Amino acid sequence: MTRPIVLIVEDERPMRRVLSVALRSHGYAVLEADTAGEALLSLREHSPDVMILDLGLPDMDGVELASRVRHERQIPIIVLSARGEEQQQIRALDAGADDYVIKPFRQGELMARLRAALRRHNPPPEPREISVGALRVDLDQRRTFVGEREVSLTPTEFKFLELLARQPGRVVTHERLLREIWGQGHVEDVQYLRVYVKQLRRKIEDDPARPRRIVTALGVGYRLLDANWPSCDEPS
Repeated sequence: MTRPIVLIVEDERPMRRVLSVALRSHGYAVLEADTAGEALLSLREHSPDVMILDLGLPDMDGVELASRVRHERQIPIIVLSARGEEQQQIRALDAGADDYVIKPFRQGELMARLRAALRRHNPPPEPREISVGALRVDLDQRRTFVGEREVSLTPTEFKFLELLARQPGRVVTHERLLREIWGQGHVEDVQYLRVYVKQLRRKIEDDPARPRRIVTALGVGYRLLDANWPSCDEPS
């Protein structure tokens, strides 16, 4: 796998060296810049994945640099500065920084914040197909299968099943289902759910009277299970 590239923007050579050694030991590739001008050039030529930014640069205020970077690229920016004043932190965050770490820093904390920033900017891709036991939901083609048998669903039935399938085993509340399918004005219309659950069970359950896939969390919502999982929920 390609190593994430971290651009260190820091005018103090000893601090750059400390950061560079620490980052490389944690599997990152490293670029270094000691001025804002050099940082912008490196940003455009090498497309780093994340920037660690000191505010005390010789040619430009670090807050201004954060703002300029944010207008060019949507990469995470972690400010690493000895300036601990609240207003300074607010300025940097408002300018586009994702996080603010005060020197002296703990290496483990900085690495954790770096990982968190990368996760926020690079979320895992959405699944295009979800399988829960023998039930398979193809999100691209909007098709549903139980084993090898394709099940014909209406658009509303498919949306209902998709919301459950995205969180298998977890309760999806009445309110969320109603809001996402029918809109905020229908969050009290729980009877809609009962109608569609009944229709879905007829199509995907082996025995609709004893549902094992779409099960009820009484008074709360519904969840989607593998039909082979044990369940103590009661149908409704």
